[in-house]
Amino acid sequence: MLEHDYALLGGLDRAQVGRYLSLVAASVSAGIVFVLLAAVNLVQRLGLPANLTPSVLSLVGAGAVFGALYWIFNRYAWQWPVLNSAVKVPNLSGEWECMGKTFQPDGKVQYEWKATVTIFQRWDKIRVRLKTEQSGSDSIAAALVCDDSDGHRLLYNYRNHPRIGEVELKSHLGFCDLNFSKDLKSAEGEYFNGHGRNTFGVMHLTRR
Repeated sequence: MLEHDYALLGGLDRAQVGRYLSLVAASVSAGIVFVLLAAVNLVQRLGLPANLTPSVLSLVGAGAVFGALYWIFNRYAWQWPVLNSAVKVPNLSGEWECMGKTFQPDGKVQYEWKATVTIFQRWDKIRVRLKTEQSGSDSIAAALVCDDSDGHRLLYNYRNHPRIGEVELKSHLGFCDLNFSKDLKSAEGEYFNGHGRNTFGVMHLTRR
């Protein structure tokens, strides 16, 4: 499974971030072009040959600068403390230890299990990977609710695939709702499965 887009609720609007990056890109591009033209003019005044072709200027155009800035922002800059406080998107990336309980319909614990949850996150994409000794699951759609007062919530759908030899398990679809603490070091959640395995339970995550 590859990383996929996720809905963002409560954070800075992505379209607004794009507008800000466009303004910065235009300013940076104009500054670079001004410096290049000034350098060429200075060289020509000194009697030296100098030529600035349109292809060179295109490399520092606003579109190219925007692409570079967006790549940096999407990969790294959104996690920087100053920018992260502005965009209000929690950084959930990393590995988490997961302790889970599956319940019977009458509310009694059917069995307990443990897993490793790995979250890959960028500014515009995410992937949640859960692995147990018997199976693994990957998120296929997600939404991130940003709330500074009650903590952040991650809601996602996933597809589970049992390991070879686990004849009692079947591939299935499920849904998970995780509520992260304010310090982003732990999370509590609930899950339920369907389309192949009708189970439900709770999860507790601790960041490694």
